[in-house]
Amino acid sequence: MNQSVQATRTMLDVQQVGLQINQSYILKDVSFNIKAGQFVGLLGPNGAGKSSLLRCIYRFIKPTRGQIKFLDAPVESYSRQEYAKQVAVVLQDVPEQFNLAVFDVVAMGLTPHKPLFSSMNHEDKSEIAMALAKVGLTHKSTQMFSSLSGGEKQRVMIARAMVQQPQLLIMDEPTSHLDVKYQIQIMELAKSLGVSVLASFHDLNLAAAISDHLLVLHDGELKAQGSPLQVLTSELLSDVFGVCAQVTQVPNAHNEQTLVPHIRYHYGYIQ
Repeated sequence: MNQSVQATRTMLDVQQVGLQINQSYILKDVSFNIKAGQFVGLLGPNGAGKSSLLRCIYRFIKPTRGQIKFLDAPVESYSRQEYAKQVAVVLQDVPEQFNLAVFDVVAMGLTPHKPLFSSMNHEDKSEIAMALAKVGLTHKSTQMFSSLSGGEKQRVMIARAMVQQPQLLIMDEPTSHLDVKYQIQIMELAKSLGVSVLASFHDLNLAAAISDHLLVLHDGELKAQGSPLQVLTSELLSDVFGVCAQVTQVPNAHNEQTLVPHIRYHYGYIQ
């Protein structure tokens, strides 16, 4: 496949997805698509349906209506193992029950690609070592996962996703409990992988700086989508998030020829 076709290929296609739980609609006719290599940010206030949408995409729950396609095929047509080869997930809450060394946690990313009870070969170990090097944790490879800081644990989970070699990486607010340094570091690391990424955010300015495309959910509905400059307006911030803010345009830190929105919130007001 030539590069121009690959660049415009639809990786994920979400078509009129709805989710109903106990007579309440959590998602209502949500439709969008993600192209190959695109970094898409998912925004919305608490309870908007962000995590529910992501769970539908990585097949933790099944939508009540609509269809989700991955590489032009319904996601349910893939076996669990085949889907895991293509789609990796990094969640907000890092598992605490891993009584394993960092190297072994990263090695779990090989599971979809290996026969049951098979052992690691030299190539596998090399892949794990390269992933640990890329996330800057080579020196922690023999340390117990449970002893790491929150930021280090998230980097290990991204290394595990890298070893999984997905075409789509889903991230459900993975930076919510982290210091600003690690929030930026982890999102830039995800963007550097060169795969399609769908990541939910709390920090709107971080989302604006890192994302190619934004989706905004509110009360289970997709209220806006487009480039950060198109989506993040004072009107949308008021309507969806209930805040008063001024939105200006600043040069992108990675490419000063392009502009990204920057939000400045107003404090001390009563609505």
